[in-house]
Amino acid sequence: MNQSPNEGAKTFLYIIGIALGVGLLLAAFVLLLTGLGVIQQIPSAVVWAIVLFSIGIGILSGLTIRL
Repeated sequence: MNQSPNEGAKTFLYIIGIALGVGLLLAAFVLLLTGLGVIQQIPSAVVWAIVLFSIGIGILSGLTIRL
């Protein structure tokens, strides 16, 4: 038997994948700027903003796939 995966689980995993991908890219960008000396100190608010932004992008991407 060949069953199609649950749409809810598929969307959830897609959202998590996009959020992690965007979060990793943003974190790498911030670390690159820190290593080059462009950014001297990174406040914790910036790190939280990156995390929340990546989660928001993942949710929006998942919602646009469903529509």
